[in-house]
Amino acid sequence: MDAVPTQNISSSFSVSHSQEGQGQAAKPKKKICCACPDTKKLRDECVVEHGEAACSKWIDAHLKCLRAEGFNV
Repeated sequence: MDAVPTQNISSSFSVSHSQEGQGQAAKPKKKICCACPDTKKLRDECVVEHGEAACSKWIDAHLKCLRAEGFNV
């Protein structure tokens, strides 16, 4: 069986990989569902008990935390 050359594959990956990081914000290290569990819990409990309109303080705190983690929300 013939060996598949890997030089072209790795060089094209390194070019696209190096271009990916230029001019873009850093990619979040976590999934959004797993980021900021403390503020997420407080936000969710408040919304269930009091409704979304009464929980802007917790919603804003959670959004601030997500932005700090690198999410564009």
